[in-house]
Amino acid sequence: MSLEIKVPPVGESITEVTLSRWLKKNGDAVEMDEVIAELESDKATFELTAEKAGTLNTKVNEGDTLPIGAVVASIEEGSSAPHGGSATETPTQEEEQEKEATSPAPPAQADKAPAAPVAAAAGGSIEIKVPPVGESITEVTLSRWIKKDGDTVEMDEAIAELESDKATFELTAEKPGVLQTQAKEGDTLAIGAVVCSVAVGAAPHPVAANSGSGTQPSAETATAPTTATKTYASGTPSPAAAKILAEKGVDPKSVTGNGVGGRITKEDALKADESPQGGAKQAAQAAKPQAAPAAASPAPKVAGARNERREKMSSLRKTIAKRLVSVKNETAMLTTFNEVDMQPIMDIRAKYKDKFKEKHGVGLGFMSFFTKAVCEALSEWPAVGARIENDEIVYSDYVDVSIAVSAPRGLVVPVIRNADQMGLADIEKEVVNLATKARENKLTIEEMTGGTFTITNGGVFGSMMSTPIINSPQSAILGMHNIIERPVAVNGQVVIRPMMYIALSYDHRVIDGRESVSFLVRVKQLLEDPTRLLLGV
Repeated sequence: MSLEIKVPPVGESITEVTLSRWLKKNGDAVEMDEVIAELESDKATFELTAEKAGTLNTKVNEGDTLPIGAVVASIEEGSSAPHGGSATETPTQEEEQEKEATSPAPPAQADKAPAAPVAAAAGGSIEIKVPPVGESITEVTLSRWIKKDGDTVEMDEAIAELESDKATFELTAEKPGVLQTQAKEGDTLAIGAVVCSVAVGAAPHPVAANSGSGTQPSAETATAPTTATKTYASGTPSPAAAKILAEKGVDPKSVTGNGVGGRITKEDALKADESPQGGAKQAAQAAKPQAAPAAASPAPKVAGARNERREKMSSLRKTIAKRLVSVKNETAMLTTFNEVDMQPIMDIRAKYKDKFKEKHGVGLGFMSFFTKAVCEALSEWPAVGARIENDEIVYSDYVDVSIAVSAPRGLVVPVIRNADQMGLADIEKEVVNLATKARENKLTIEEMTGGTFTITNGGVFGSMMSTPIINSPQSAILGMHNIIERPVAVNGQVVIRPMMYIALSYDHRVIDGRESVSFLVRVKQLLEDPTRLLLGV
């Protein structure tokens, strides 16, 4: 009986994928849930697994673009011999050697052979998969392993950190046992992808046992299995390592891999020029230009160090980039400017800040005044807080203000819910709470979802004027800037005042010029006369 393997649904907006690589070949015997191919969409790369045990019959080639639901392969159930002939040992070994030379495989498969006896002795293993973390999130990045491969873990113990484009969260062990990692730090994984497995009740991993003690194995011990036992991963550089070695002109064969199964990691590639092999290779490369024809002009010499470094974009940074470009391309964005005399607010802060902090336990900053002013102005000009959904404009009778915060991993925009119903003290407390969570990477997805209007303060970094980009799907964003003492005319007199430029970027599809300018003027009036905020006039 033949079972068809089809391209599974991988997301609402994804209609086709590319078969990037076959991990098993036509005619190979496969086990149930064994990875047979890698599929790649415009958002993530994920694995295709066998749904039954049997013999694989491939239907498409590497590089083919396939729609969702297309047949990729079929499996002849109950057949243990390779397709089209008897099972012989030599062709299988040749195919494995070819696979080693041409395509790196996930590190999890390098551990499959030694891990199988452990799992069997322990009575089986349990797979730990990427859990669903939100409706709009289809992939995450494995940012850090908290526990190492071969470590003993307890139930509900944190074993890794996963990072999405909105938040960072921990992955926990679902059973006690021995951890067997199947993904590397930095890997991008689809929701539901297998991250690792736990051999329930198993003894420590054989690799860890070779160290002779319970401590972390030394570098010499870690590299011993690589030279003693060759695997298909031995001497194969990761994509990042291959790029670095190519730039340095170092042959991968001259580099010792310290990764899983002897794979050459990025760290190995960075240290390649420090090793004798790397140094010899670089010396040989340096000698080549000397033997070149005299007509070739030598490269100009530049004094001083000219080092460069490369860092992989985080999932958060990639998502920020996509959204900002999308907003620029899909909205009719304009920016209008005005300036605010900050003297009245500064006088209030100077007079009451100590009593305010004593009573409410939080400082009195500028953000609460701007938030209240925005809420009042939105009640008069609701289109500024509207958004477009399909062919409709959605107006909100509440105000959820998004506050742009610079976090260690990038810009995040947590939301103050129902800001229009809060007082200055409540707003200040919520701003401090959200900013602290952002700096500690503890913001949840719910705390960054939604929002009807955004405020960003570039003035804390010294910005004099800017044109902030709309936080989609919102239609407007207010930019605050630094406060500079400038000469201005007041009642026919030139005086020195602490002035701030403010900018409103808006989507002209929703907001007309009259509404945008009137909104910004209203914000200016409320800030220059804070009494209006209290009286609501």
